[in-house]
Amino acid sequence: MEHIFQSNQEKILTKYLKTGTTTVGIVVKDAVILAADKRATAGYYVAHKHVKKILFINDKIAITTAGLVADAQMLVDLIRNEMKYYQLSTGMPVKVKVVASMLSSILHSYRFYPFIVQLLVGGYDTEPHLYMLEFFGAVAKEKYAATGSGSPIAIGVIEKNYREDMSIEDAKKLAVDAVSAAMLRDTATGEGIDVAVITKDYSKIETIKYNK
Repeated sequence: MEHIFQSNQEKILTKYLKTGTTTVGIVVKDAVILAADKRATAGYYVAHKHVKKILFINDKIAITTAGLVADAQMLVDLIRNEMKYYQLSTGMPVKVKVVASMLSSILHSYRFYPFIVQLLVGGYDTEPHLYMLEFFGAVAKEKYAATGSGSPIAIGVIEKNYREDMSIEDAKKLAVDAVSAAMLRDTATGEGIDVAVITKDYSKIETIKYNK
């Protein structure tokens, strides 16, 4: 049984590594910033040029998705339903940590036939938070993170320039610069950048058009 499971894991990892995108998340004092490119690929084929990889699940929490689009869409639908049930059951607003924990539980429960995704969960409750989730359910709280095939390039840009005392605008520019750098070197990253800013008082998302 262990050998079969290991073989299945290897097939999943091989399939996963073929998927491509770049998403990043950055936490500063008053906000969390999420950014992602807009290209969807199938092998070397550019399947779509206007994909939304930052999905808001309420007005103060969003998820970035890297991996299989169908898996990501199903997970977002699942977590939205879980959030509604949580709010009805407790009468309390959902915190970012709770969303990350819910997603971690879902991913872990499907570990034998996992969702092929990497997720960033970013949002603001009493303060900004960012969590990174791997497809077997591992979850970690981060100050900054990157996922997808372009993540090695993007994370290098962020690590070199990140400061916790950055302004929101500077952090937003850094997120865009990180994804832009990945677009120059990663064939699976391209077309444009969606960037979301979530603070105590507002959340907004905008698209920066950029043709590779």
